[in-house]
Amino acid sequence: MVLGTTSGAGKSWLATALCRWYARQGLKVAPFKAQNMSNNARVVEALGREGEIGSAQYYQALAACAKPDVRMNPVLLKPERDTHSQVVLMGQVDQELTHTPWRGRSEKVWPTIAAALDALRQEFDVIVIEGAGSPAEINLMANDIVNMRVARHSQAQCLMICDIDRGGAFAHLYGTWALLEESDRALIRGFVLNKFRGDPLLLAPAPEQLRELTGIETVAVLPMWREHGLPQEDGVFDDSKHTHSEFSRTVYVLSYPQMSNLDEFEVFQRIPGVRLVWARSLEDLRGIKLTDWMILPGSKLTSNDLLWLRRQGLAKTVIDHAHHGGRVLGICGGLQMLGQILEDPHGIDGGALGLGLLSLKTRFELTKTVRSCEPQFNQVKGAWSELSYLQFKGFEIHHGNTTYCEDFTESEYDTHEIIEGLAWQNSTGNVLGLYVHGLFENANVIHRLFGHEHSSLDQVFDHLADFLEKHMPISVLKGLIEE
Repeated sequence: MVLGTTSGAGKSWLATALCRWYARQGLKVAPFKAQNMSNNARVVEALGREGEIGSAQYYQALAACAKPDVRMNPVLLKPERDTHSQVVLMGQVDQELTHTPWRGRSEKVWPTIAAALDALRQEFDVIVIEGAGSPAEINLMANDIVNMRVARHSQAQCLMICDIDRGGAFAHLYGTWALLEESDRALIRGFVLNKFRGDPLLLAPAPEQLRELTGIETVAVLPMWREHGLPQEDGVFDDSKHTHSEFSRTVYVLSYPQMSNLDEFEVFQRIPGVRLVWARSLEDLRGIKLTDWMILPGSKLTSNDLLWLRRQGLAKTVIDHAHHGGRVLGICGGLQMLGQILEDPHGIDGGALGLGLLSLKTRFELTKTVRSCEPQFNQVKGAWSELSYLQFKGFEIHHGNTTYCEDFTESEYDTHEIIEGLAWQNSTGNVLGLYVHGLFENANVIHRLFGHEHSSLDQVFDHLADFLEKHMPISVLKGLIEE
């Protein structure tokens, strides 16, 4: 099990690398995270139908050479507001749990978590478990269902990782260890320092002093590595990563508060000549050119994020860029924003006026669409014509149902359907709306749009395992799975 001293310490990264390393030893490996909080989700098999799990466990399953399974992330919390999250249990939205107070929810979901973990343990040789945040949040310990309760249930061999680049690493490790119960401390098998820049010899004598205080060895010092290619689990990617000194095109992703499925844009940080900018203000869009792209990503709360765009002044910039012929792409919630109107008769998301760039209307329905798909574009005109007749793999996660808006028939709003029920573009071809996530994760799409071949996920996972093997002793890796 991989525990962390904080969020962002590197748990997901390390768990993914461990999944691939153990899989390369010929072992049958599966990932597990009891409860994940993220709006980055993937569609997987869920008890005879399709459901959602966190993107991190999806990637970890692929790294483990295992079929992604809803049991690998039995509880997914999808934030809708700062104080409210949608609860997805075993891949399906559970309205009762969504409206249950957090402290009363834990005991209701624990039997499902334990059953999912036990079933995976019966089927696989090695389970690589990821914790959440820190296991030493003493205000949450009584209701813990994702850290030490999981470790105790499975008697997991635990690594504790921290981000040394943030500073205070040894205090984080010691303080986290000190706040654990003595029986839980006994499960910790090693400390890992992540994102280290400099000469490891300069760390002395701190690792030895930490061992004297805790009895636990620092088993690995992982250097800073920005180019590993694995999408981050949550939040906006580090803008400083993969910034090319020369670029001919900038891709601006509008970063509204409830944006979702950001991991599908990670590829832009690895394409030569392309710069990725997360646009949160008008200042971020200063200097935008007609050759640049503007992308409206998915949203967990489309109407609120649309209101935010207007308040920030970003909505007008999107409209102006489109009217001048610049490329605009809306994905899922972003597609809904590009239309004329959002209708919400059931109180799902909220009604609103769209940006008016496509002659479409969206009606939010009670039933949520969750499915994988492999659609094919029809003829695509104008700026996005490179996508014509291209087939690609992706997935849908949305409440909205989008159709033509009959109230807008002028040529300015002329809209053409280019994938039945899933994609539309305007008459000039520079504005494209698409319900399917994952477009840019298809090698044929990247090659068609940029003429570039990018690394496959398998190559990324192998590089992670190689890096781990270089910086963590083989004896430690093998020792973690010995009886």
